[in-house]
Amino acid sequence: MPDAAGPNACWQARVLTLYPAMFPGPLGQSLAGRALERGVWALQAVDIRDYARDKHRSVDDTPAGGGPGMVMRADVLAAAVDDAVAALPGKPLIYFSPRGRRMDQGLVRQLADAGGAVMLCGRFEGVDERLLEARPIEQVSLGDFVLSGGEIAALALMDAVVRLLPGVMGEAESAIEESFSAGLLEYPQYTRPMEWEGRSIPEILLSGHHARIADWRRAMAEAITAERRPDLWDAYRRARPSQDRRGRRGKTD
Repeated sequence: MPDAAGPNACWQARVLTLYPAMFPGPLGQSLAGRALERGVWALQAVDIRDYARDKHRSVDDTPAGGGPGMVMRADVLAAAVDDAVAALPGKPLIYFSPRGRRMDQGLVRQLADAGGAVMLCGRFEGVDERLLEARPIEQVSLGDFVLSGGEIAALALMDAVVRLLPGVMGEAESAIEESFSAGLLEYPQYTRPMEWEGRSIPEILLSGHHARIADWRRAMAEAITAERRPDLWDAYRRARPSQDRRGRRGKTD
């Protein structure tokens, strides 16, 4: 893939991978793809094998102490990481791992505000632990399951970040009202036809009464979150009293 990391890009991603041909993949399409073409963000996929130290371009070796599989070498990875960090100084350095922080909208917003990120995609049984100790790497997990490598997680994270960048989404309100933006899952959406297979659009949405529609949407978002994501609902309820107090103070100031 050609180097897409332009000097004037707003948000820059550098992905360290054994499979650079996987990028930009789906990020070359739709909103993210158009933003990539316009230079709203930039992506460079770096082949880790370019930093190998032998003619076979080896990047892994057998696990110390025995066991199945192979482990990616700290010396090879450190050379790739150090080059990437030098190219994007001050940007977060991420390694995708089931042991990491769960990816969420809060992390996505942090990275969107950071101006870019360096992402290390592991393979095999993972990476030599000494690399994680020697470099300021934040470990991030896509979820409680195991993938063949970090590339899919990197694509998911970049997709989530890019859509928050200025000028990527058509409606600014879209990012504000969608799932997780206020700690809740999103309310149900409807469009024409008015009736479909005996099911009608809820009458409140056709009323033209914006305040009542907003109340209905909030109530539906709360009900769906309470039913489907009790963890989010508990966090939302814990945060809500302080939000209500701030709102009341704002009204009396």
